Amino acid sequence: MELIQQNPDIDAYLAASESVDHDHPLVKDVSERLAADHPDAYSYAEAAYAFVRDTIPHSMDSGDLRVTWRASDVLEQRNGICYAKSLAYAALLRARGIPAALCYQRLTEDDGSDPVVHGLVAVLLPGERAWARQDVRGNKPGVDARFSLGEERLAWTVRPELGEVDYPELYAEPHPVVLGALKAAPDRPYLDRTLPAEL
Repeated sequence: MELIQQNPDIDAYLAASESVDHDHPLVKDVSERLAADHPDAYSYAEAAYAFVRDTIPHSMDSGDLRVTWRASDVLEQRNGICYAKSLAYAALLRARGIPAALCYQRLTEDDGSDPVVHGLVAVLLPGERAWARQDVRGNKPGVDARFSLGEERLAWTVRPELGEVDYPELYAEPHPVVLGALKAAPDRPYLDRTLPAEL
């Protein structure tokens, strides 16, 4: 699948914003700590990936009822669903000058029911010609996502026969439907009921 930049200006994928707030002191601090042991872009991107995937539980797995939608809040509260964890990873990448995009899949249950949009991050490392999608959702039994610049190692591979979709667009900001759902949710059970089914 060819990934498509929604914004042709690469600087859009380096910018700070309300949700990808890599100018926040906490994001900067985490970034600096990771970079101290991983000074080159490649090892830093992988270390930041592992940090978000492994040290910030997915709130549906952990049972945490809080909803986060800013990267700094995800890092502070150590909590978030896939969208929020993706914001944290994108912010950590952008904090080191590495272009990061938000992208999505549409996934379903095994019978094609209960469609939901799943959040990913695409990274463009120095010297690479193509974006590489990463999934920081967090592993669990049956899910084994890995950092990879070659063959994708996402949590799930889409099944078109069930109506699942890999959306090719790369967004500089969270899709409005996704951000709207996060901001409107007073708690995770409410968010569970209002997750977008498609973009």
